[in-house]
Formats: sequence, structure tokens, C-alpha cells
Amino acid sequence: MAKLVFEMNQSLDGYVDHTAFAPSPTLFRHFIEEAQGQAGTVYGRKMYEVMRYWEDDHPEWGASERAFAAAWRKHPKWVVSRTLESVGPNATLIEGDLEGAIRKIKAEHDREIEVAGTELGRSLTELGLIDEYRIYLHPLVLGHGKPCFAAPRPPLRLISHDRIDENVIMLTYVPT
Repeated sequence: MAKLVFEMNQSLDGYVDHTAFAPSPTLFRHFIEEAQGQAGTVYGRKMYEVMRYWEDDHPEWGASERAFAAAWRKHPKWVVSRTLESVGPNATLIEGDLEGAIRKIKAEHDREIEVAGTELGRSLTELGLIDEYRIYLHPLVLGHGKPCFAAPRPPLRLISHDRIDENVIMLTYVPT
């Protein structure tokens, strides 16, 4: 059975903003390795629309960007949305019974499945389906934006902390 892992880049004051967290080469390499090892990703609509950037090659990309795009394109993506009518290559639209769909995905796969998107993370937390939370803590104070946890933080227990690069610490939690 797959392990569902909610991952999010977060500022010191608890906000997420994909435009504020440009990864260092070391952190980007970490994300490439994670993408290569994952069974897939479950996206909320908004995060999926951001990540669709990786569907098309861009001439300015270097080797790291091409490696991430290849890993991202290769693994399955499940997109939770009530408004999208279709999704891109290697992606499946999830409508209706979220809990049933996610339980089926977990049962049919092994390894880790990433969860991306704060609203989706909230919904899956409320359903008790998240097995692990990975917060990439960046040394920035945004002062505004979308909170990492879209609802009150669930009761969590820290199981590890790893320095990923000179500025980012990955905090790993499990539900208590």
C-alpha cells in the first residue's frame, strides 16, 4: 500500500507561495530525486495548473529542469477538481467520492504518493488519509498569502528534521 505524503514549501511565518520559493540547485536536486522515486502525485486543481508548466519543454532549461520534467511526466498524476473538464497527459481527473478514490489509489500502488495543494491537503487530513507531512521550511517571512495548513493544524509528531541545503530544513511529521 502506498504512503500518502503531503509536501509543501513554507515560510517561517507559515505561508506558501510558489513564486517566493525558488529552489537552490541542491534543493532542486532533492525534488528531482523525490519525483523519480514517487509512485505519483495527487494534485488540487490550482497546484496542478501551476505544475503543468512541466508538460512542455522550454529552450532555457538546463539538465536539472529536463530531469525534473522527465520524472514529472513519467509518473501518474491524479487531479481533484470540481471545475476541470479534462487533464493533461498521464493524469486522471478525480470527481465525486474523494475518499473512495484516494483509498483505491493507495491500495493499488506502493511507494510514496505526494499530495500537493493546501486545500487538498486539508481535505485529505480531515479524512485521515495523510500518512506523513513534509514541510520544507524556508528562511523567509512573507507576512501574507495562503497558509500552509488551510485549516487548523492537525495533531502531529515530529519524526525527523533534515537540512537539505544551506537555508532549507525539511521537517517530517506523522499524525498522532
